[in-house]
Amino acid sequence: MKERTIQRIANGMRAVDGAGVRLVRVLSRPDVPDFDPFLMLDAFDSTDPADYVKGFPWHPHRGIETITYLIAGRIEHGDSLGNRGAIDAGGAQWMTAGRGILHQEMPKASPRMLGAQLWLNLPAKDKMTTPQYRDVEPSSVPVVARDGSTVRILSGTYEGVAGAVRPDYVLMTWLDVDLAPGAVFIQPVGLDETAFGYLFSGSFSVPAGTSAVAKDAALFSDGDMVIVTAGDKGARFLFGAAAPLREPVAWGGPIVMNTREELRKAFEEIDNGTFLKKIENREDGRTRLPCVFCQRSFKVFDASQQPSDAHAYRVWMSSCKTTK
Repeated sequence: MKERTIQRIANGMRAVDGAGVRLVRVLSRPDVPDFDPFLMLDAFDSTDPADYVKGFPWHPHRGIETITYLIAGRIEHGDSLGNRGAIDAGGAQWMTAGRGILHQEMPKASPRMLGAQLWLNLPAKDKMTTPQYRDVEPSSVPVVARDGSTVRILSGTYEGVAGAVRPDYVLMTWLDVDLAPGAVFIQPVGLDETAFGYLFSGSFSVPAGTSAVAKDAALFSDGDMVIVTAGDKGARFLFGAAAPLREPVAWGGPIVMNTREELRKAFEEIDNGTFLKKIENREDGRTRLPCVFCQRSFKVFDASQQPSDAHAYRVWMSSCKTTK
């Protein structure tokens, strides 16, 4: 057994995203080489609804999975697959963007909004897979509680208990760990896996003596065992582990591909209205497509006249009354 130490601390920076949501961007583009396959981690913790209620209106994604988890608060969401729902405290949304999806996430005013969204990269062979949505209810998340620790298992396994989600592409372990002062968390990991912990509150240390405090993301070194001990105020953290992809990353806003050409094509498709694939084939051979921006208006096009349809689609989107 080789115990992992803390190799690096990422602190992130305060940022404003969406329509004006204040958050901490813990992991971002410069961190990809060390944290592969984890691309981005946004953390939010606020008791002021003005920090977040403007939310994240309709926007596209391709080539990634997004996992949004809440400890406190409520976020309502919808996507271009027709899914609608809400994330409540202890629940999550696991979205596979694959070849292309549009969604929105709108936090609701709450006494406290506490949680995080993780971007998980998709392997090159799976980037254009079929989009998928998983609504993870709080009651479906297994909990293991003993010896001063409470671990909620979103994916992967902990002490032989399988998580609420079994990922289809990157086999990630994603745990919400709550430790009382002095309590110990022990988790075996693959020798090749990237493993880190993001602290919402408190602190923890590893046997080698290095420690991390609230708002730190601690990247663990090589080894097959993670052992951390909570500090005198306990520790609440997310623990993630997955094998790195070691593939090129071409990242443009909400789209993450492997080449610049793939990025260019994605944005071209957004511009010409072909980003979303056909969602309804009618009996008359025509296709019903949603407005890329609002997702509430639909127009029927004749697939046999693709060039003129693409132009008509752009004109229609620009005049769509529901986007005004």
